[in-house]
Formats: sequence, structure tokens, C-alpha cells
Amino acid sequence: MFYAESVPRKSPLVIGHRGAPGYRPEHSRSSYELAFAMGVDAVEPDVVATRDGVLVVRHENEISGTTDVARHPEFADRKTTKRVDGQALTGWFTEDFTWAELSTLRCRERLPEVRTSSATFDDTQPILRLTDLLDLVRKSSVEHGREIGVVLEVKHATYFASIGLELAPLIARDLRATGWADGELPLIIESFESTVLGRLREQRIAASYVYLIEAAGRPYDLLVAQGKQALSYKATVKPAGLDSLIGRVDGISVSKKMLLVPGNTIVDDAHARGLKVFTWTCRPENGFLSPEFRAGGGKAAYGDYESEWRVIAATGVDGVFVDQPDLGVGFFRG
Repeated sequence: MFYAESVPRKSPLVIGHRGAPGYRPEHSRSSYELAFAMGVDAVEPDVVATRDGVLVVRHENEISGTTDVARHPEFADRKTTKRVDGQALTGWFTEDFTWAELSTLRCRERLPEVRTSSATFDDTQPILRLTDLLDLVRKSSVEHGREIGVVLEVKHATYFASIGLELAPLIARDLRATGWADGELPLIIESFESTVLGRLREQRIAASYVYLIEAAGRPYDLLVAQGKQALSYKATVKPAGLDSLIGRVDGISVSKKMLLVPGNTIVDDAHARGLKVFTWTCRPENGFLSPEFRAGGGKAAYGDYESEWRVIAATGVDGVFVDQPDLGVGFFRG
């Protein structure tokens, strides 16, 4: 079931993607606090695990671009190359650190060439654990006098399972410990891997479950299990693919590229099957806009984002992820 009774009822939901990363380093405390102040309906933390099973809020388990780890000589020997979801990555990885070690690092802007102002906040804020963020959202809901939800993204579940760190029980543990597991607070859980969503349902976590959909490729969990027989993301949003999701998830969250294709019927097709549809990510900078909406001034300058967002809104989408919450709230609530 889609827990509509516990999810903010405005439409579309405006979700602070990693907080307010258009203005502050993503997943930092100040990024989330700014998103709350700007009026979001919910915020989206990504979660990965440490060696000792602590869930931390990071975009990826590779953290060289979002922390100051490279400046810590005591961790120089942790730099390594791994294959995560089939891709070779070189850097430092959360699963090679204990929480005590990670807690000594500080957040950094991931895109300093685009978001120069945000980069001025580098090296000032520690990494958050999932429990820290959940407590912060609850406290901020009281302070701002409105219900604020969490859209929790599970990252690289198959990879973590392969190294002995099953994410579903760790997530269930933290949700129960912070009072977010029983449906009292607005919780959505999403992942690009449907199998971990099923495992969390088995843990009896009261939430809405949303399947993330890339514009191309296949989900890694199904690729490992089924090889080239795995259903592609593109096929998943076709009517037959959506039929296969009924009863398994409550909605899908698609790359905005899919909704910008003229004549697409993804939202209507999903709604006809009782599925909600979210999309990611609405950003105003030229570097992130579809080519027809870009303007002069380089990739960091704002283009004609309102025209792009108008196309997205016209599809009837149920939720949008935004990097600049003030612009998102202003446009989609205006």
C-alpha cells in the first residue's frame, strides 16, 4: 500500500535532494537545515555502511569527492580500487572505515566548479549517520510546525551484501531505534535495486516503496541474478513492465530524461496501475538542463529551467527531487 495517510498530501511533493545541495555541500547538516527552512515536504538521504555496520549519509560509498579524506595522511593507505556495481572506482570507501574513523572527516562540495558558493562551506561539518538525520528531521518538523518526510535511498545493496554487509537489517535497526518504522512518520524507501525493497518489506517496515529507474541500463541486482535476461530500466516503464511491479512496489521514480521525451505516457500508464511517479532531479543550472533549455553563461549559470520544469509538471508527476528547494517550492507550489 502507498502510505498516503502518513505522507504529506500536497502534489507534487517537493523533495530536497540530499538537502539543499544547490547551496550547501550535499548531505551536510546545514544542507538539510536549509531545505527545511525553504519549505520542502521531505528530504532524501542516501545511505551506505561502514565496516562496523553504521549507516552513514553519503551519495556513494566512495567518498573522495564529498569529504576531506584525501587530506588525512593517517588514511592514505586506505586508497584503493574496487568494482562497485560492475564499475571500477578508485578512492576511499566507507566500508573500509569504522564510524569512529569516519567521524573525523568533514563534508565537501562534490561539484565545486559548478557550485562555488557551496564550496565555501567545505571542511566545516562532520558526516551524518542515518540516525542523526532521522532525529534532525523529527526535531525540525516540530520547530517548523509542519510534517516533514524522509525519502531514504538505499545504495549498492547487492555490492554491500557481497562483502558481508546486508543493508536491509541495518536500515530496519535504525528506523526502529529512531521511531520511523511504524508508519507514524512519513517515510518512503527507494532503491535502484528492487530486491532490497522486498527485503525491507519482509522486515515489516511501514513505508511506501519506490523503485528508482535510470534512463538506460539494467538494475545491478537483477543483472547479477539473471544476466542479460534481466529486464532493462526502459522496459520496466512500458505497460508490461509496470504490470510486473503491481503489488511489489508503491511507485517508481524515473530520470527526468524519460519524462522530457515528447509523447511519453509513463505517468499516465503508472497511475492507471495504481503506482505513484516521482522524478529526479530538477536543477536550474545549464549543465543539468536538457539542451533546448540551456542559456548563455556557462554550465554553472541558470538556464530556462522553468520551461523544463513546466514540461515535467504537465505530466502529472507525484513528486519532484530538487537541489534548490526555494526554487522548487516556488515553482511547483506557485
